[in-house]
Parts: sequence; structure tokens; C-alpha cells
Amino acid sequence: MVDLHSHILSGLDDGAADIVESIEMAKQAEKEGIRMIVATPHHKNGQYENEKAAVEAAVLTLNKHLYESGIDVTIYAGQEVRMYGELLEDYENNKLLPVGQSTCMLIEFPSNGIPAFAEQVLFDMQLHGITPIIVHPERNIAISENPDKLYKLIKNGALSQITAASINGQFGKKIKHLSMQLIEANLTHFIASDAHNTTTRAFGLRQAYDAIDPDYAEYFKENAEIVLNGGYIAKEQPHHVAHKKKFLGLF
Repeated sequence: MVDLHSHILSGLDDGAADIVESIEMAKQAEKEGIRMIVATPHHKNGQYENEKAAVEAAVLTLNKHLYESGIDVTIYAGQEVRMYGELLEDYENNKLLPVGQSTCMLIEFPSNGIPAFAEQVLFDMQLHGITPIIVHPERNIAISENPDKLYKLIKNGALSQITAASINGQFGKKIKHLSMQLIEANLTHFIASDAHNTTTRAFGLRQAYDAIDPDYAEYFKENAEIVLNGGYIAKEQPHHVAHKKKFLGLF
């Protein structure tokens, strides 16, 4: 299996604390059947900045340790980029990383909403040949309140990725339910771990795949491999998520 979103690199963000924990995470992934992991440290989220060169250097170091430890897992370089106004400028200045060999980039929104300039930046990214993958939309308050906000972005060419832990119920029943709704509405295209450690934020990728319809699971697995190898994702027609309307304060 391929995991497109992880915080396995040590000392760069709120993921692995040190190289020992990075190696333990890789061992856990190997047991789960994950053989390829994209390391996607936070970038420009107001707390962490991890430009391309630093990420690539950390990936080389970790891969060396994994090889020497006999762990059959390969790490690839990426970033979880918080959307910001100068994103394209930094991409052109070689500071940002797509996922693996692809032209896809993981894009994060603030958890409490969607920036007013998001549509324009996502559009401009695509004009520059970058396909945005919106990460964990199911955990975004604005999208949870109105899934049509995600629908519009997907219709306009973006992709999205749900977190395995959301499907597994780790973030609660509401987020699990919304995750299933987004899957059924063809509003997401990948499942990834967003793993930060081996305990509270572990991989859980196999568990998530086992929890959903096998056809969806196979589609998501194939998409992860396709992206890592630089291929094209065939999108299914997205649908609106049905939601209850309020009448006189009642449901």
C-alpha cells in the first residue's frame, strides 16, 4: 500500500520526535502492509516552515536508516502546505514539493474555515499545472456545516483526501459519518493516514480500507499508487451530500 500523507520525519513538525520514533513508525507501517510513504511535514501553517530542500534532506537520511535497519518501506518527499497567498510564487522559486513524481500537492485549509482567496489560488495552481489535493476536508468546520463548499472545489478540478482515523471513528461519530458521505458522493479520491506517531495518531490505513466498500477501497488504493508514479486520476462524477434542513428550529 501507498500512504500519501504522514508526519514520519523527525524534528520538523508535530510528528515523530526523533529518528527512533520515525523508525518505529516505519516498522508499524510495514506490519500494516504499507510499503511507500510520502513524508508531508507541515509548511506555512503558522507554526512550521519546511521548504523543499530541508524535506528532501530529511527523507534521504530516514531512507538510509530504514535500509540499514532492514525495513521494507521507502519514504518519498512531500509537504502539507497550508494555503497562503504567495504559494505559487514559492512554487516557482523551488520551495514547494508535489507528491512523489506527480504534479499533485497536498493543500490544507485552517480547521475553522476556508480562506476567501481559496478558489482563486486553487484555480491558479491548476493553470500552473498543479493539481491540489485538499487534505482532511471532513475535519474542516465550514465543510462539515456545508459540504457543498467542497463540492464546488471538486467540480472546479481539485481532489481531496480523507484521513484514515476519521473513517475509523477516532475523531468522533459526526466526522466518521461525514467521511462516509463524502466517499459515497465521490467528493474524495484518497485515504491516507496523516500519521504522527505510533500511538495516538498511528497509521490505521488497513483498518480504514476494511471499513468501507471494497470497490471504493480498491479505487483509493489505486489512486495513491497512480499519484506517486505521476499518473492521472480518473475522477467519478461528484454529487451533492444530502443534509437535513431546519424548519422553525427543528430538524
